[in-house]
Amino acid sequence: MIRHTCQFLIDKEAGKPDGKLRFRVKWDHNRNIVAFNPGFRIDPAKWSLETQRCKTNSTHGKKRIPASEINRVLSRYEEAAEAVFRRFEAKSHEPTKEEFKEAFLEAIGKKRAEDKRSLSAALEEFVKEQSVANSWTVGTKKKFATLKSHLEDFNPELDFSNLSGRFIPGFIDFCREKYQLRNSTLIKQTNLLKWFLRWCARNGLLQDVSILDSRPKLKTTQKKVIFLEWDELMDLYRFPIPESKQYLSRVRDVFCFCCFTGLRYSDVAALKRSQIVNDAITITTVKTSDTLKIELNDYSRALLYRYRAEAIPGGHALPVISNQRMNEYLKELCELAGIDSPVTQTYYRGSERIEETVPKYALIGTHCGRRTFICNALMLGIPPQVVMKWTGHKDYSAMKPYIDVADAAKAEAMERFNRK
Repeated sequence: MIRHTCQFLIDKEAGKPDGKLRFRVKWDHNRNIVAFNPGFRIDPAKWSLETQRCKTNSTHGKKRIPASEINRVLSRYEEAAEAVFRRFEAKSHEPTKEEFKEAFLEAIGKKRAEDKRSLSAALEEFVKEQSVANSWTVGTKKKFATLKSHLEDFNPELDFSNLSGRFIPGFIDFCREKYQLRNSTLIKQTNLLKWFLRWCARNGLLQDVSILDSRPKLKTTQKKVIFLEWDELMDLYRFPIPESKQYLSRVRDVFCFCCFTGLRYSDVAALKRSQIVNDAITITTVKTSDTLKIELNDYSRALLYRYRAEAIPGGHALPVISNQRMNEYLKELCELAGIDSPVTQTYYRGSERIEETVPKYALIGTHCGRRTFICNALMLGIPPQVVMKWTGHKDYSAMKPYIDVADAAKAEAMERFNRK
């Protein structure tokens, strides 16, 4: 019998509440030691040293992975290790570290998966599984479709054997050169890729887990909040649209409704008349599944009243067109309305700092409506905690960019007293 021990350990990191989980196996009087990374970060306070498992009903990591899911993987690791030792015992042979590693990875299904499944196929499986489990929006699915396209363009024959600690920096360099992506976009793509690779690690597909430690340093700047100031919003709301461009009228009404309620495009598109009761909108948001109650004001009420007699399919409250088409029309509409003050944006592409100045209408999209609502509400003196109840923001960190805008506007207004 090969005497051995198996143990799960948490590698704690300074300044972080959780640590990486390791599976360590020892044999031959502790002269042979191997370790594997199951791909989880564990909160030590939610870990039982006695049972070597996550405590019941706990969650771990940024993705809040449930204990039940993690514990299933840990049981599979232990069972695989025991099966490997029994196999070598049957041969009366004590394995070397290399022999154990190879047999263990095969036992947890890693080798079989690598031989038969490409990275693209695994990504398709990941999207299919996670989109259902986490109720992904169409937008999230599109982001992963873009990532898949970029990966296939980077290496059409890409499989798990190609993945190492240098893979992510090489992929970033390729995307920067091929697609001229900004650093902020590259960071988002890297985060999506790591989300997928962590799933691969949990499912025994990823051999070299050092890739998960890759943290390329990319310079970024805080993204400028693009919104309509109150005067601009009023100009747009009252703008007389030319007879030849009446197709812009409904676009203007839907956009202004977002500006007066803080709703996202997806929620306005889904809004039904039955959700407007007692002079308030009560909805469950499409993106976050939050239940919100938003009281109507004179402007939002008037916009709804404008379409009260119109038979809009599906019982919807407003005539909403596709997001892509609406974004195109909004730029045309805002240009007509004279919303053309110059806006300078700063961003990085690699180490290059780039400044671009464009007319404001070129930056207006549907999500600008929500930003317009938040910024103007704060500048009107409405407390952030009240605005958050309307928008569904969970904490102040998400509101901070808007609060900074409001504070800057207050400081600028105070400067007017300095005139001589």
